[in-house]
Amino acid sequence: MATTLPNWLKQRAFLTPDREAIRFEKESYTFGQLYEAAKKYAHYFASIGLQKGDFAAVLLKNKPTTIFIIHAFQQLGVPTVLLNHRLTAQELNFQLKDSHAKLLVCDDEFDSLSLQLPNDCQKVLLHQIDLTSTSSFRSEYDLDEICTIMYTSGTTGNPKGVKQSYGNHWWSAMGSSLNLGLYEQDIWLCAVPLFHISGYSILMRSVIYGMTVHLFEHFNEQKINELLVKGEGTIISVVSTMLQRLLHDQTEPYHSRFRCMLLGGGPAPKPLLEQCRDKGIPVFQTYGMTETASQIVTLPPEYSLEKLGSAGKPLFPVQIMIMEGEAILSPHKAGEIIVKGPNVTSGYLHREDANRESFKDGWFHTGDIGYLDEEGFLFVLDRRSDLIISGGENVYPAEIEATLLSHPQVEEAGVIGVKDEKWGEVPVAFLVAKQRAEKEELSHFCRERLAKFKTPKEFIYVEELPRNASKKLLRRELRAIFLKGERNEH
Repeated sequence: MATTLPNWLKQRAFLTPDREAIRFEKESYTFGQLYEAAKKYAHYFASIGLQKGDFAAVLLKNKPTTIFIIHAFQQLGVPTVLLNHRLTAQELNFQLKDSHAKLLVCDDEFDSLSLQLPNDCQKVLLHQIDLTSTSSFRSEYDLDEICTIMYTSGTTGNPKGVKQSYGNHWWSAMGSSLNLGLYEQDIWLCAVPLFHISGYSILMRSVIYGMTVHLFEHFNEQKINELLVKGEGTIISVVSTMLQRLLHDQTEPYHSRFRCMLLGGGPAPKPLLEQCRDKGIPVFQTYGMTETASQIVTLPPEYSLEKLGSAGKPLFPVQIMIMEGEAILSPHKAGEIIVKGPNVTSGYLHREDANRESFKDGWFHTGDIGYLDEEGFLFVLDRRSDLIISGGENVYPAEIEATLLSHPQVEEAGVIGVKDEKWGEVPVAFLVAKQRAEKEELSHFCRERLAKFKTPKEFIYVEELPRNASKKLLRRELRAIFLKGERNEH
């Protein structure tokens, strides 16, 4: 028998209809108003033929309308494919076709982009939506049912659609609440994209907890600092670059109500943590991914310097091990991080080979390398082996390499991430050329096919790429070449 829970939004609107759900600029919506808006959008989508089990994609920015539509799809039992509007038409085309999306809802400003997307997917711009009527919808959610699809790049091949169930989102919210606690005055500031799990998970927690979300279309350190000083925010999710910008702009102490700076995107540098400590800013470092429906390991602020570099301990419903082959490793021995818990995805959409490789006996093999110390704190050594984290965005070298190899003048390509003061890391490409192309031409070639943040900052020509006996690219040697300056820059 399927495990069900009451429809989250309907239940929340019944329990606390007048409680504030969303703040956005000068707008404010209660949970009752949120539910009524979601029903109107759901009625419209049903009227144009969308049915339970269909997949619908959204290409929308951080605005209240986006939240209404996300909840509308949940009322219909329609899994939502969250699209990153920073991607190119080519990248979006793949995700729409791979997910078999029946409908695409776009912000009006993406009208021209939508014309480049598949014709077999019905497209609707926001101004075309008719909200003249409403009706009642489902009263329960099946926890095993797919709620969302988010695409994450693999180390090889095309991006994979992560299946996130209602149960995954529910248990992610439960694990977070058992770790951070819940307070009646909580307001979660959301300046991260809703198409990322970091942003979407905040929306789910809002309805489950009955908590206000203050939504931002763009990250604005001045405005956010003003709110934190006035006590109009208790929790905020950030990556290191956002935290650095907040600290640089900060001129007054934050209000005593502020209780959590939830920091993702990799370990924070010690000087940054020391600066936060000196200013009395509580930083909770985290480790998580799309496949785990947000954070799965968190480091409380009291350990931020004592356990410098650690992501912390697993959330309450979660188990974690370090393995090498079939062996479970002892403390301080590095191996693959594997995790298990009700917030972990059941697998990838239409990727049975990847599912057999990554999911074994109920455990998810992350592909990340790390170790546990004798107290059970996790230290992540390499994010998915070669992952580059640029401004909070995940960038996989293999995807960039595949694009560069499609250039007629490129024989071989190897990509690494290098430190960058503004973005944390940026990609740099090493090339073996059939015939050398100009940097501007290569940059333009990449920008046409990849999001801007994936375009290499530098293109470095070499005679050959370092490889091992099995011809696997040795990225660590590329990093050594870059650091030593033993390169022929173009």
